[in-house]
Amino acid sequence: MKNKNSVIRLSRYKNALRRLKTMGFARIFSDNLADAIGVTPSQVRKDFSIFGISGNKRGGYQIDELIEHLNNILGKNTIKHAIIVGAGNIGAALAKYDGFEKDGIKIDAVFEADPLKVSSQAVIPVLHADQMIEFIQTNDIRIGIIAVPESSAQQVLDLMVLSGVKGVLNFAPIRLRAPKECVVNNVNLVLELENVIYFSNLLEKEAQEAEINI
Repeated sequence: MKNKNSVIRLSRYKNALRRLKTMGFARIFSDNLADAIGVTPSQVRKDFSIFGISGNKRGGYQIDELIEHLNNILGKNTIKHAIIVGAGNIGAALAKYDGFEKDGIKIDAVFEADPLKVSSQAVIPVLHADQMIEFIQTNDIRIGIIAVPESSAQQVLDLMVLSGVKGVLNFAPIRLRAPKECVVNNVNLVLELENVIYFSNLLEKEAQEAEINI
């Protein structure tokens, strides 16, 4: 399996390329991409070599070709169908996020245990959780997003895996156990916010100490 950090950087490269293209760039060099995402030019070239991407020392990389190449590697050349489980605040916000379709991901349905939140007539239908397994199997869903309380997150994941889901983005504040045939990325929003608060407080404290020492 390819290095996970290299794959993550490919997505960052792709987003940087899109920004550079809107700025009028047609070709770029590894130095440009390195500056854009905060790595070294040698890291850019190393990441690209892992995936068989080569540039021209004098001409650099043609942006449109590079974006297309990265999309192929990242599986963005075809529409990926996904579901969300949980129609609470996070699930509802994710369902409304229009950035998914821009990146080739289509949310086909949201599943919810609370019958009061069920709405099959919504733009993205909110269906009862009991329908999830059949929906996944019937529509060949391979990507799932979990936005339920931690008490039910593992059960939801187990049902997803049983139904054929191969990749899961988990927003429940708990690290889930998954078999090797399913990839799970855990996103702990509270933990990330705590890190931001800690380091922002640290910066503020260092700034105050610097003023005292002047």
